[in-house]
Amino acid sequence: MTTSDQYASVRYVVDDVQAAVDFYTSHLGFTVNMNAAPAFADVLRGPLRLLLSGPTSSGARATPDDAASAGRNRIHLIVDDLDAEVARLRDAGLPFRSDLVSGPGGRQILLADPAGNLVELFQPAPRP
Repeated sequence: MTTSDQYASVRYVVDDVQAAVDFYTSHLGFTVNMNAAPAFADVLRGPLRLLLSGPTSSGARATPDDAASAGRNRIHLIVDDLDAEVARLRDAGLPFRSDLVSGPGGRQILLADPAGNLVELFQPAPRP
């Protein structure tokens, strides 16, 4: 089990650290752990520590040029009411990158952060 001082960390390379911090904290329930914009910030949601590396950060500088753009990987955030979240985020003017998709495990939709990194909002299917 994860304790409050243990996090799973994911690094996203972003064009604008402050825009990314604003996006994740204003719209997706993250809190700021450290903000050293414009180079770097990290935000927390539960056991997830999201490292936001701007162009001048060591994390971004270590990234090869052919891998510098946003990729197909994504963070996966579980929500209780996907329809309500989609409506709230659409009202805020945020761009979705997919339609709502349903499957045996639940429903999901993809959202893009300001740098184009993907965020999957997922509502699990009810269990019998």
